[in-house]
Amino acid sequence: MLLNTPGVGLGLRREMLDEVLACPSVPVDFWEVAPENWMTLGGRYEKQLTALTKRYPFKTHGLSLSIGSPDPLDTTFVKNVRAFLDQHNIQLYSEHLSYCSAAGHMYDLMPIPFTPEAVRYVVERIKRVQDIIQRPLVLENVSYYAAPGAQMSELDFILNVLEQSDCQLLLDVNNIYVNSVNHGYQAEHFVKALPTKRIAYGHIAGHYNEAEDLIVDTHGADVIEPVWKLLELAYQVHGVFPTLLERDFNIPPLAELLLEVERIRGLQQQSLQLQERIA
Repeated sequence: MLLNTPGVGLGLRREMLDEVLACPSVPVDFWEVAPENWMTLGGRYEKQLTALTKRYPFKTHGLSLSIGSPDPLDTTFVKNVRAFLDQHNIQLYSEHLSYCSAAGHMYDLMPIPFTPEAVRYVVERIKRVQDIIQRPLVLENVSYYAAPGAQMSELDFILNVLEQSDCQLLLDVNNIYVNSVNHGYQAEHFVKALPTKRIAYGHIAGHYNEAEDLIVDTHGADVIEPVWKLLELAYQVHGVFPTLLERDFNIPPLAELLLEVERIRGLQQQSLQLQERIA
């Protein structure tokens, strides 16, 4: 099944607000925000965000759900997320297949052990979240730097979680590339093995090379050529899915970000033309 749904997005950061609001129309198909960075704000920031959510489609990509945490699920937080989604008429809520809390918030994304027990645990929590938000939860394949207690591969863990929970996938091609270097697997095989029907949308970003065999996922640099090639492969295998450029720091002027946004759009159009010729 090919999705064939082009669309290019950009992550909205507060330091970009004035520039974005001053533009009559920014050439992006959707924006993305982390709900916890906005849902407690009022005043000027709330008015500015509301002005944008009325003009553009939005998706959300959270930071604090901590779906794999040993702590009880924070249902109050999840209910607040749903209220934010409803307030701004946002249908899609994505998060990380990881955790960031254990008897306190750790401010980092920790790897869930790749075990059958962890699959069952995470699946039950995903279902509870979906019941509260009344939307499918979309989970991102994350970058990680250690795999404690692994009894299965990263790929098998992700596939089992997706299938058993009936949730959707945020396909981050940069994270696949980063993990393939850090953990020594084939990125192309990983991309091809993911379930097309589960892909809701994708992410692409830059990273930092700490050493030849160690990459740190920073979202603070331009996308490199091997990651662009991996995105192109993902389109060939799964069809064209909406894709967002992430940039979290070292943020250049909007015009420079839009150059990479347009490169995503060019790859989407190229892939659609190729599919049409094959059909």
